[in-house]
Amino acid sequence: MKNTQKITRLKLNIGEDTDYTLLGIVSSEPDYKLSLSLNKKFSITLKNISPLRIPGDNNTELTFSMFSNNEDPAGLFFNLVSNRSGKYFLISKLKNIDYLLQLQIPEKEAKLSRIVTDIREIETVTAVFNIDTSTLKDKNLHYLKQ
Repeated sequence: MKNTQKITRLKLNIGEDTDYTLLGIVSSEPDYKLSLSLNKKFSITLKNISPLRIPGDNNTELTFSMFSNNEDPAGLFFNLVSNRSGKYFLISKLKNIDYLLQLQIPEKEAKLSRIVTDIREIETVTAVFNIDTSTLKDKNLHYLKQ
């Protein structure tokens, strides 16, 4: 007599539903210098990856530099994206923001305030803002969720 067990399959939805926090950073530093400062502050390894490419006006393509660390053993994931490409902005409603820092952190509430405080301590950072993505309406916001 065979012992049959019922197999239950679970489907994990990973992707657009991933919970992340978005911070806006104001800094006059170039992207690579800001990424080095963040690397030192958080002991991470933000690396320059393929830029974010989006369609612009008149069949042009806009590129926004992107730095990412996706192999952190503590589970902290950072994506630093430039908000400017020449005279264009990734998120046009945030023209005063130079960089967008996308964070995926376990135990979000406990660590987020500490991360914001640490970023504010970086000498070249003028300001840090927590951006509420649920109320922000911009056509390019979905590019950050990819």
